[in-house]
Amino acid sequence: MGKKSKKQRNAEQLVRQQGVRDKARNRRRPSRDDIARMLLWKMIMSAENHRLGRQQALDRLCDEIVDGLELQGFSVRESEEVFEGLADRYANGLFPFRPKRHLSKDSGDLDAN
Repeated sequence: MGKKSKKQRNAEQLVRQQGVRDKARNRRRPSRDDIARMLLWKMIMSAENHRLGRQQALDRLCDEIVDGLELQGFSVRESEEVFEGLADRYANGLFPFRPKRHLSKDSGDLDAN
C-alpha cells in the first residue's frame, strides 16, 4: 500500500477531529481554553480579597502572566493591555461567561456515550 496523499491525510484528519469535538461536546467535556478562562476569572476574583490589597495582587498576577507571554514572543504592552481589560471586565463580580447552549441538558442526545 502506497503513501497517502497530503490531501487524503488532511481529509481523514478533518473527520477524526470532528469526531473528537463531537464526543467532547456529547460528554460535556471542557477544553483547555474553558479551564484557562475559568482559572483566570477565579484568580482575578480572589485578588479582590487578597491580603496585600486588590491592586497589588492584580499587579503581581499580571506580571506573572505577562512574563510568560513575553517568553512566548507576545508584546509586553499588548499583553498588559489585554490582561487589564479582562481584569476590569471580570472585577465587577458578575459571572462573565455566556451559557454554552450546546451543553444544556435539554439538547437531546447528550447521554449517547
